[in-house]
Amino acid sequence: MKKKRPSPAGSRAKAAKRTANAPLLCKLDETVRALSPETEAPQLARQIVDAVRSLGMTGARLWHLVEGTPAVWHEAGELPAADPSRFEAAVSSGAPAGLPKNQWSALLSGNGRPLGFLETCADRPLAEETRSALALISRYAAVALASTERRHTLQELSTIVEATKKLNSTLDLGELINIILQLATRQTGADRGTVFLVDQERQEIWSLVGLGLEQHEIRLPITKGIIGWVARSGETVNLRDAYLDPRFEPDVDRRTGYRTGALLCLPIRNKDQEIVGVLQLLNKRTGPFTSADESFLDALSDHVALALENAQLHRELLAKQRMERDLALARSIQRGLLPEHAPHLEGFDLAVSHTPSQMVGGDYYDFVAMGESTLLTVIADVEGKGVASALVMANLQATMRALVTHVHSLERIVGLVNDMILTDTRGGKFMTMFAGLLDQRHRSFHYVNAGHVPPAVVRPDGQTVYLREGGLVVGIFPGVNYDRGYVRLSRGDVVVACTDGITEAMDVKENEYGLERLAAAVHRQRELPAQQIVENVLAEVDQYSRGGPHEDDRVLLVLKVV
Repeated sequence: MKKKRPSPAGSRAKAAKRTANAPLLCKLDETVRALSPETEAPQLARQIVDAVRSLGMTGARLWHLVEGTPAVWHEAGELPAADPSRFEAAVSSGAPAGLPKNQWSALLSGNGRPLGFLETCADRPLAEETRSALALISRYAAVALASTERRHTLQELSTIVEATKKLNSTLDLGELINIILQLATRQTGADRGTVFLVDQERQEIWSLVGLGLEQHEIRLPITKGIIGWVARSGETVNLRDAYLDPRFEPDVDRRTGYRTGALLCLPIRNKDQEIVGVLQLLNKRTGPFTSADESFLDALSDHVALALENAQLHRELLAKQRMERDLALARSIQRGLLPEHAPHLEGFDLAVSHTPSQMVGGDYYDFVAMGESTLLTVIADVEGKGVASALVMANLQATMRALVTHVHSLERIVGLVNDMILTDTRGGKFMTMFAGLLDQRHRSFHYVNAGHVPPAVVRPDGQTVYLREGGLVVGIFPGVNYDRGYVRLSRGDVVVACTDGITEAMDVKENEYGLERLAAAVHRQRELPAQQIVENVLAEVDQYSRGGPHEDDRVLLVLKVV
């Protein structure tokens, strides 16, 4: 069968049509080439609108979704009033319908979701060729927008990788927070930012440093303000104007002279999903903070939390090491305040041991020679443990040494110590105290017991005498009068004195070691040297209290009459 040749008239018509469309095709080619996916999204939106208008349109408008809501991205020329419902209808139906012949619109999709909505109009009905050109531009615009979005995603991933490297570059908490703020403000365009750390123990949120705030420290209750709300609830807050939210506290603005507008507050969670901090960004330079800002910071949050925890652990470790060095020095100083060895006394065998439960403690003992044959023996126990009690103990030592050179009445010495300690500590610390004057020549013991564990005189026949005479504990009431006690010692007697770390040591059933058990242990070992008795009793107390709930400073003194 012979193929029918086109008529000369038909060929001339098609050729004429191609010739008529040639300017449009050239213009379309030029327009499509002008769309650059390498530009930023706002600039690309402007290029798309300009490209559409170059085809002879009187106006064009490009929409996009902001926080899920249609918003005009860019528009130019004369257009009907903006109606976001057209975008919503296009998303739901896939194509707009019922438009006048001089209007045209298209939904721009990519990556399986809507990227934008393009509207345009002309001053006359649109020819089919123009509609085809607009459809081609819209398809290329969708590709360009999707390409820009992918490029931004890759840039964001690259930024997160680079940010992770920077976050892992330091363990200094202040420097780390500065890095976090620089990353966050640069990426989002925020004017200022602050990282707040959560102090669960004190129920506070606090900032160590704020970018643009000249490192003012800000401490707030965790119940206060938007930051506190985020720290408690774990929800992100994104506000266009912070002053319109009743949770916002303007106190910081008033103190610094700054005016907060847009605000973005996000929780920082660790790997266990516990909130360890809050990132606050203020006043984005280009408008309100977006969901893209939230997504980026949320993706960065895990790395930030890990870096913050590492920096805080490092900071705590350094603080602990400094404290341990200080405590070691304090322990050395405290040991220097206490006699290294018990003095040698003719006719007596004397031994003492001091064991603080912490690096330093509040237990005290001392020996002061009052003459050729008289020795002042002091044992005291400051309430509590640790550094504060150790400082009071040091004060007691200085006070006692100063008093004994001028005051010779034992009762008066203890009374003056009471008033001076009360004045120095303002009633914040009290102590029990036992002061005894040993007369070597007459083998007698004068003493004052100010609420202390009563020393025991263990006789060879098993009889025990407890030295209780004295008065109230030291440091509670002013002007206390103390009574003096007296006991005569004989060969074979053993005097044992201690602090309550010995007698109140508990077994696993919370039974105390007690005075009677101490006296019995000393009686069993009365034939041994004083030092051996001290060591054996301490070993027995350790064995008894193993697994028990109570641990305290311990002083044990043994005086044998030989």
